[in-house]
Amino acid sequence: MTDLLPALPEDWERCLAVAAHPDDIEYGAASAVARWTAQGKRVTYLLATRGEAGIDGMHPDEAGPLREAEERGGAAEVGVDVVEFLDHRDGVVEGGLALRRDITRAIRRHRPEVVVSGAFTVRMVGGITNQADHRVVGLAALDAARDAGNRWVFPELADEGLEPWGGVRYVCFAGAERPTHGVDITGEPLLRGIASLNAHAEYMRGLGEESPDAAPFLTWAARAAGAALGVDAAVLFDVHVLAMEGRPPWVS
Repeated sequence: MTDLLPALPEDWERCLAVAAHPDDIEYGAASAVARWTAQGKRVTYLLATRGEAGIDGMHPDEAGPLREAEERGGAAEVGVDVVEFLDHRDGVVEGGLALRRDITRAIRRHRPEVVVSGAFTVRMVGGITNQADHRVVGLAALDAARDAGNRWVFPELADEGLEPWGGVRYVCFAGAERPTHGVDITGEPLLRGIASLNAHAEYMRGLGEESPDAAPFLTWAARAAGAALGVDAAVLFDVHVLAMEGRPPWVS
């Protein structure tokens, strides 16, 4: 019998979900978010771009506001009422200090114990080749979770009144090729996650779906992941543990 993955600990109160584009969180992780907000946890979304390059045939000036609105609608379906955008350019997000600083700033403001993002590896679950923005933003989120606790990294943030926050315990990557933990989303969380992705109707139509419905795909994916956790439906994450007893997360 194959060993089951452990459940992600849920003895925390605040989460920041960091993604490259509108709809990234909705492809699975939003169902976990629905579970957590139903528990009374506070989840905030941070998007590196507005997804303006994501709809073929629609000019970015039109697509950006549309996709921002769809993201806010999708977030509301899973109990998230704070959605922030960083205005990096969709499709060509640059890795480096500017992006790390922006995410660090958000972590210091929102002071999460958990950061959720997308896989930053070249391959994702099922061997799917990952997209460039996803890789850059995921890795920057991991680095920023450490940067946020070190007052000598981006010390200019203190001038903005943002003191170091070393309280990030877990950085969790959805869509990873080798997950380490899971979240049970059986029942209502999965249904709310489906509604969250369905809020991106114009985006999905832009992918060629005349009558977009996320239910078949998300249900299939959640049931496949559930087997690894021993439940009917799950979201799986590759979890990096940062803050441990007696050891601050920025220590190398």
